[in-house]
Amino acid sequence: MAVKKLLEDVFEVGASHYDRELFDELIPLPDGTSYNAYLIKGSEKTALLDTVDPSKQEKLFQNLENAELDSIDYVIAHHAEQDHSGAIPAVLEKYPEAKVVTNSKCKDMLIDHLHLSEDDIIVKKNEEQLSLGDKTLKFIDMPWVHWPETLVTYLEEKNILFSCDFFGSHLATSNLFVQDENKVYLAAKRYYAEIMMPFRSSIKSHLDRIDEMEVDMIATSHGPIYDNPDFILDAYADWVSDETKNEVVLPYVSMHGSTDKMVEYFVDYLVQKDVKVKPFNLTTTDLGQLAMSLVDASTVVLGTPTVLVGAHPKAIYAAHLFNALRPKTRYASLIGSYGWGGRMEKQIKDTLNHFKGEFLEPVISKGHPGNEDFDALEDLADKIIQKHEKDDLVM
Repeated sequence: MAVKKLLEDVFEVGASHYDRELFDELIPLPDGTSYNAYLIKGSEKTALLDTVDPSKQEKLFQNLENAELDSIDYVIAHHAEQDHSGAIPAVLEKYPEAKVVTNSKCKDMLIDHLHLSEDDIIVKKNEEQLSLGDKTLKFIDMPWVHWPETLVTYLEEKNILFSCDFFGSHLATSNLFVQDENKVYLAAKRYYAEIMMPFRSSIKSHLDRIDEMEVDMIATSHGPIYDNPDFILDAYADWVSDETKNEVVLPYVSMHGSTDKMVEYFVDYLVQKDVKVKPFNLTTTDLGQLAMSLVDASTVVLGTPTVLVGAHPKAIYAAHLFNALRPKTRYASLIGSYGWGGRMEKQIKDTLNHFKGEFLEPVISKGHPGNEDFDALEDLADKIIQKHEKDDLVM
């Protein structure tokens, strides 16, 4: 089987993982994923850019054999996480003349994670180059997309940016390049929401750097390659901007129906006022879908009953997720119910210690909600609408 060709002497030699269902034992993979590795043949030297997850290393070796290699001179390590670097020891064993090329931070992490020898590693500084003869690789440090050691490679003669996790999508596909932009957009947005969103400020500065480069193609470590880079660059510019939409995200859980009644009333009222609402039942929801909804929303309202004087464990988890992802959400609140007492408001506020927006007065009913509680829900909804109007979010 032939390897996939990007351009003359530039190939994709990684592996797709169609049936992988979970990443990091946390992130759902409804479309599987891929571990993209790239082979660049120069007139004098050959470089392999990243490897694959160890579970797929035999596929990598098969592809390398099909590429009819005489040798591999360099293995470029963009990122120490094992889905990129995990097969490096096996590659060095098969190609003992090869040297690993990376930055100083990644070098230390590769030694820690893979027990590589220092003698096998060449350290390159930010914007330093490596010649393959008729092709030149330029290494650019881009930390915190999403680990601190990440770098990317720019193939100068071909204007290709090998971006590692940056711009990636967990999407296993037989297409080398993006063909269905709608499908890839959703997969890339999910990937951004789950992995990249906590590093929004760093990504902004990296986008500015890329804007100054001539980039004709972006080859990521996960998902199809962008032969129209503006497609994903424009999407990222939108996602990392400070702009939010007239949307309320409402993750909730209900045990005996009280919180469920409040959520239903609250959602109906907001919808009648032309506010887009995205409710998520936390007992069944795909957390990736919830994360995606946080990218654009101006307001998040958490719905929960009281369990042993605190919020329901699923609601606490949702609050923890919100806090960890650090979306650009401007307003947050809480609705729910209790039986005899509790401290869930303080508990949720303490959990949201990274939230820099405004926390609006919650609505907590004692027992099954009554007319006063529904009136209070309307007041909360009206307050949200006023905030959105003030921010010019209502179309």
